[in-house]
Amino acid sequence: MTDLGQQAQVQAWQADQAQEALRVLYQECIPRPWARPWPFSAQAVNSGRGLAHGKSFRDEVSSSEVDTRHQAVLSRLRTEIRARHYSLRTEQAYEHWIRRFVTFHSLKSPQELGPEAVKEYLEFLAEERQIAASTQNQALNALVFLYEQVLGEPLGTIGDFTRAKRPRRLPVVLTREEVKRLLDELSGTSRLMAGLLYGSGMRLMECVRLRVKDVDFAQNQIMVRDGKGQKDRVTILPQTFQGPLREHLTRVKEQHVTDLTEGFGRVYLWPALKRKYPNAGREWTWQYVFPSSRLSIDPRQRKVRRHHLHENALQKAVKQATFKAGLTKPVSCHVLRHSFATHLLEAGYDIRTVQELLGHADVATTIIYTHVLNRPGLAVKSPVDA
Repeated sequence: MTDLGQQAQVQAWQADQAQEALRVLYQECIPRPWARPWPFSAQAVNSGRGLAHGKSFRDEVSSSEVDTRHQAVLSRLRTEIRARHYSLRTEQAYEHWIRRFVTFHSLKSPQELGPEAVKEYLEFLAEERQIAASTQNQALNALVFLYEQVLGEPLGTIGDFTRAKRPRRLPVVLTREEVKRLLDELSGTSRLMAGLLYGSGMRLMECVRLRVKDVDFAQNQIMVRDGKGQKDRVTILPQTFQGPLREHLTRVKEQHVTDLTEGFGRVYLWPALKRKYPNAGREWTWQYVFPSSRLSIDPRQRKVRRHHLHENALQKAVKQATFKAGLTKPVSCHVLRHSFATHLLEAGYDIRTVQELLGHADVATTIIYTHVLNRPGLAVKSPVDA
């Protein structure tokens, strides 16, 4: 750990994150006597960083140190988040921001701090950290949740503070020919998932969390459950990928049967649903369409399960395919969703239909794709070409 902390390319938060991952591994997953108590300190990990690491920030945090001093607050935070059925990612993000906020204010208890302390930290993020507007908003949401829902002490008026500037950007959109070139460079599960992203307009996490019961071949539709904002919606199941998807599900079912015979086969279910239907987790219809290749330990319930495929697998595959296809645009999985919306509008579908398929709460979010359609170059002829 000390060697890792001394590497110039490794930032303090990355060393802390590595330390925490190893602590969980050796204290909880595969317990070792030497790991209790944890032998590595934050000072040892981050010693010798020196000027090679550039400027240090006041909110760089050692998770173990904050957890020791404010264990009760963080425990209550997790309880409130889980009671509202927020995702594990939201829980991790909120914990992260609260640790950084407490560290920024010299590890003081949040009860000792108030609106001025929150304002000071948000301005620090914008001015010194120079973070994106969405990141600053996430930090603000985490702190508001802490005070209102966990501590029961609403912040009230924070007042005006320096906000990170939100740029106005148009989405990156591929042409149909570019999408074809990209998909041609993919194979197997990665090609199927990318094809569904483009063919249905699903978000990346909506795709990896898709369950067998939500794929309707008869109606040519996919039911997206618990999407962004905890909303359900119906979208298209593209006919082009129905054959490959059926073949994929046949292989997944064989794997599920094997898991059952080995004493596993239970998939994650929401706690209330699990209590109502105790055996549903073993049923085929509740399994993930794109399961992981290996079993893993549920970080909340500590049960061994086969979770869904990690999204990084598809992200890396798309990145490699972009390079092989010779595309010069910055392509990500979300670009396939942008392309889906734009191509539907180009085909003459009305914007309300596209809004419903994308799951946008406000049509103003969908209207941005019309700006892509109307950008100069599609309808305006250059004078040099006249």
